[in-house]
Amino acid sequence: MMRIAALGVLAVWAAGAQTPANSFQFDFGSGTGAPGYAAKPPFYFSVAVPEEGNYRVTVTLGDRDAESVTTVKAELRRLMLEHVRVPAGKFETRSFIVNVRTPKIAGGGEVRLKDREKTSEAWAWDDKLTLEFTDSHPAVARIEIEKAGKMPTIYIAGDSTSTDQPLEPFNSWGQMLTGFFKPEIAIANHGESGESLRGFIGEHRLEKVMSVIQPGDYLFIQMGHNDQKERGEGVGAFTTYKADLKRFVKEAREHGATPVLITPMNRLNFAPGTGTIVNTLGDYPEAVRQEAKEENVALIDLNAMSKPFYEALAPVDAHKAFAGNDTTHHSDYGSYELAKCIVQGIKDAKLPLVEYLVDLPPFDPAHPDPVDKFDVPAEPLRTVYVIGDSPAQNADRRGWADPFAAYFDPAKMKAVNSARAWMQQPDVLYRRAVGPRARLFMD
Repeated sequence: MMRIAALGVLAVWAAGAQTPANSFQFDFGSGTGAPGYAAKPPFYFSVAVPEEGNYRVTVTLGDRDAESVTTVKAELRRLMLEHVRVPAGKFETRSFIVNVRTPKIAGGGEVRLKDREKTSEAWAWDDKLTLEFTDSHPAVARIEIEKAGKMPTIYIAGDSTSTDQPLEPFNSWGQMLTGFFKPEIAIANHGESGESLRGFIGEHRLEKVMSVIQPGDYLFIQMGHNDQKERGEGVGAFTTYKADLKRFVKEAREHGATPVLITPMNRLNFAPGTGTIVNTLGDYPEAVRQEAKEENVALIDLNAMSKPFYEALAPVDAHKAFAGNDTTHHSDYGSYELAKCIVQGIKDAKLPLVEYLVDLPPFDPAHPDPVDKFDVPAEPLRTVYVIGDSPAQNADRRGWADPFAAYFDPAKMKAVNSARAWMQQPDVLYRRAVGPRARLFMD
């Protein structure tokens, strides 16, 4: 066993593994690590790992001088630990499993990534393991990372409603599901925005999953939102869609894995003047149910469960389960409740996965958690900083930066006018005041 310590952080690799130089760092201008490190949340830790796969992360949380409350997320906002409260002067150790992946496919080829997967979603595909520490007073004294031994992995093949969403106010059940499992199983979320079953195949995503899936693993399949939009002769829920579902099921079984079919959740669409959700997905949910019955595949009917969930919130509050004015994609709260639906579906289907779940009471989507009690910390909104001199400074002097800010949805993006008439070295201000996570407009 080889141990490498730096900045109060310890990583453990199998003997002979090579780790890149300067692997240990707090990325994104968060600061430097030290025992008992605490900072304004969120702050980040990132380490280059020697290979893709599952890693066991053990964190020691606490602060010598104050009570700490820490929530930990990994990679692209995957929930790992929720509200770990530690008294002042005390420390508590917790473990969780993080899956790290790259686009390369064993034997040659690679996943055909979308442009956003190379930019805003790059954390989901790079060779680093990234941790986010957040909450009211996050504090970490020690991080230990080691390659996990053999363990079952749940692979998710899905679309934007299950993918690792990069930005608030968007989230998905795939990002929240990780928080409901013990550190004895991994979740590898291969869902991506805009995907259909055919797109997942054509972009080599199914090939990627099949290159790493092992006997004893699971493949959760949830599509439909984009498949519904496909056009062409013979294209439809009971034709091409079911045929592609059969292929996913067949390939998973050929690799010794267990397929699980998930119906696509409803969109936010109440019948006018009522509190009743109307199906907008056509025959696609029913096609999944048919395929599950015909192929004897476990079914999680998220479509059926999402209906009473939205209806319980009623038209006055149901939008709070969704991202801003969106009617398809969910908020942190909405995705957390849908993840609970998935957990209940695992229990109802009597899947062996039940043994890996944390203790959780039965969940009835008709009686969801109160919206006002939900408190999983959100990431700060992304910020657009405008840095320039007098032509950009302010509206009363005919500068363009103030009216520019009005074009952004304040629920999704914040715009800050940092232009000054005297500004001569905007790069200095950018480095000192803005930080590398921001977007920069220079005039």
